[in-house]
Amino acid sequence: MASSCGTSSGSSTLIQNSGSEEDLQALMNERKRKRMISNRESARRSRMRKQKHLDDLSAQVTQLQKENHQIITMINITTQRYLNVEADNSVLRAQANELSHRLQSLNESISFLNGSNGANFDAEEDTISFAFTQPADSFLNPLNLAYWNLPIMASADNMFQY
Repeated sequence: MASSCGTSSGSSTLIQNSGSEEDLQALMNERKRKRMISNRESARRSRMRKQKHLDDLSAQVTQLQKENHQIITMINITTQRYLNVEADNSVLRAQANELSHRLQSLNESISFLNGSNGANFDAEEDTISFAFTQPADSFLNPLNLAYWNLPIMASADNMFQY
């Protein structure tokens, strides 16, 4: 009887072991299933974060391209303005150079006239004082150019008034 008792206790232990193994296996399967679900959810969140980051980068690229286009437009406008100002400066330099030459020529003419007819030119005050010693000769003297080189004053504003 003892042997049957041992056999039956052995088989009940075996039954208990197989029951606990089945429970353990079911518990492991449940953990495995939960881990798979958790991993899938984590992967889904990771894909969503990655997609959001990609969308943010795309929006940033679009914004930067827009800003780049605006900057290029502003550079082109500024360059055009610079070229216009440079052209205006070139014209003004040429005009200043021409006026300087004209002034020098006029000063030379005045200096020549001062030597030939007694007129005094004061360069500081830009005034001419005439002190003719022989007024009648100054009109008849062919070398006297004071009356031939007077500038003709005209203005385009007043030229075509009716």
